[in-house]
Amino acid sequence: MYQIALCDDEPTELHTMERMLRSYPGHSIKDTLAVRQFERADALLFAIEQESYVPDLIFLDIYMPTLSGLEAAKKLDEMDLPCRIVFLTSSKDHALEAFELNVLHYLVKPVSEESLFAALDRALAQFEKDAARYLLFQTENQLRRIAADDIVYCEAQRKTQCVYLKNGKQLILHMTMNRLYEMLAAHEEFVKAGASYIVNL
Repeated sequence: MYQIALCDDEPTELHTMERMLRSYPGHSIKDTLAVRQFERADALLFAIEQESYVPDLIFLDIYMPTLSGLEAAKKLDEMDLPCRIVFLTSSKDHALEAFELNVLHYLVKPVSEESLFAALDRALAQFEKDAARYLLFQTENQLRRIAADDIVYCEAQRKTQCVYLKNGKQLILHMTMNRLYEMLAAHEEFVKAGASYIVNL
């Protein structure tokens, strides 16, 4: 399941984008793409920071009140999230600045199905290429996709495992240490340190 965030201060743009995503050929929106709409960039950042919402792909309008898409992208970059950004805009004036932020794509409004599908194709291709570097963990609230490189170490705490990430956050998993080690075993950098720890060398 890929989490897709649409962020635009114009509701009609949001509905149009979601409608086009629902017609994306070869994929069922219900089974493959989970779409969430935001009318402000600060609302998107709040969901990420306070609700542990981690989108895989963000379609982000550049021109928005309060917080622009460029400002939001810079904040997202500082969070070091494993997400891709596609900028949406009515002007090409910020194309250079956008690509300095290492965004995936830059779509000029009005966005056509052809250009949207091309951006989505590109994103899904990168997701598949990177799949081997990511692990899926079921937390109490949601399914999380975490890059192996982002895991510093894991610690057994009674019946739960605590995964410490390089951004300072933690994941609490309800599984055995042996099961967690099985999930990490494909990555040679992870080794057991005693009975209670798995460390990323």
